Parts: sequence; structure tokens; C-alpha cells
Amino acid sequence: MAKELEWEPVRALARQVRNGEPLALTDEVKALLTRTAPEVGISDADAASSLGSRAGAEALLLECARRIKEGSNRIVDALHRAKRHRQAGDFDSARQEMRDILAIEVVPLYREIAEDQLEDMADEP
Repeated sequence: MAKELEWEPVRALARQVRNGEPLALTDEVKALLTRTAPEVGISDADAASSLGSRAGAEALLLECARRIKEGSNRIVDALHRAKRHRQAGDFDSARQEMRDILAIEVVPLYREIAEDQLEDMADEP
């Protein structure tokens, strides 16, 4: 079973920070950001360094939220385009959509989705 991701609290905290509320750098928030950073392709070392100050933690939080949102948008759009290509019988273009995602995506979950899609199309013409 896949690891459960806690991205909604990250998105909620990011909305608060974007609305001008200072981030309360509690142990719980630090733990959330420490868990989330590698889930969005940020190294443990970079996360730990960012958590040394509220400004750093806020920047880390906003970067995590940005990667979640932008990666999600990218993979959903690519999946839709790939589906249209597959329905038209153009499996090369469908596969290229997933390769394009893999060329730029840093969020492991979204990379895994693209890799799974490529694997599913391996037997197609």
C-alpha cells in the first residue's frame, strides 16, 4: 500500500501564509514540513536548513505547496493529452507526453504516475 501523503495541511498553511499570516513554527509544523519535503523532491538537508528560521520555513512551505500544485496540474494535463492520443491510436505521442513529464517533474508521486503510464503503454504499437 502506498504511503499516505499529508498535502492538505501543507496547502492550508500555505494559503494562510499567502494571506499574510505568519507561520507558527511549532514542532508539529516542523515535523509536517520535514515529512513533506522529500515527498515533493526537496532534500532532507535543504529542509532542515530551511527550518532554522520562520522565514526559511515559510519559504519551504510555499515551495512545497507550489510543487504540489504545479506538478498536479502538469500530470493531469499530460494524462488528458495522452488519453486523447491513445484514443486516436497515436501511442508514440501518448508515450512522449509521459516522457516530457519525466524530463521536468521532481515530485516522486507524479513521476511514479508517469512511469506507470509508460509501463502500461509498453505493449502498445
